Amino acid sequence: MFIDTVRVLRRIQWLSLVWLLSIVCCAQGQGPVQPSVAFTCEFPGSDPSHYGISVTRDGHASYISDGKLTKDSDPSSDEPFRVDFNVSQSTTARIFDLAKGANYFEGNIDTKKKNIASTGAKTLIYRDNQRSSIANYDYSTIPPVQEITKLFQTLSTTLEFGRRLEYDYRYQKLALDEELKHMEDVSKEGGLIEISAIGSTLQKISDDPSVINGVRARAQRMLQSAGTGK
Repeated sequence: MFIDTVRVLRRIQWLSLVWLLSIVCCAQGQGPVQPSVAFTCEFPGSDPSHYGISVTRDGHASYISDGKLTKDSDPSSDEPFRVDFNVSQSTTARIFDLAKGANYFEGNIDTKKKNIASTGAKTLIYRDNQRSSIANYDYSTIPPVQEITKLFQTLSTTLEFGRRLEYDYRYQKLALDEELKHMEDVSKEGGLIEISAIGSTLQKISDDPSVINGVRARAQRMLQSAGTGK
């Protein structure tokens, strides 16, 4: 009972944080209320086990997570990772088209079917001048919901790579080679999106003569794949 209560309270905390991100994003837009889409995922045992993303119609985005910085680190001992960034026009348009296709997440979007392996407790939130809706689900058979879920999960993967690369660059440069090799493999499988969001970290690695040439070359290739390389 105590564990369940803690999980509920933590979930409320993370939903509140992402909702706050959504409000902050709206306040930074040109109008009084920028339409926004937010996504959260809670999947204990995964990395990160909690994260949230909020994107406004003008492409401003925020991300927060409890992802590990190293393989042996305890997520509960790390400060939450928070970053603001910009999403490309094409990806932003896709997010809002999918939200529209999913009826702005109004009504039930969860399958409610039994015998389906859990992939984490998820939430989608939509806000604009006319509506404010929130939907909780684990798995959905609605195609736009499936696609927007995959998009946000892929974006989280990209941002977590950026977080780890920044840490490695500052504290353990010898770990950069393995991380960038992994990143290249994931990219080849289509598992990354909006690599430009972590472009500043990749550029620092690419430009630093104290980093071995092979690592710098990998960072440069990732920048070129994102269309931001020099």
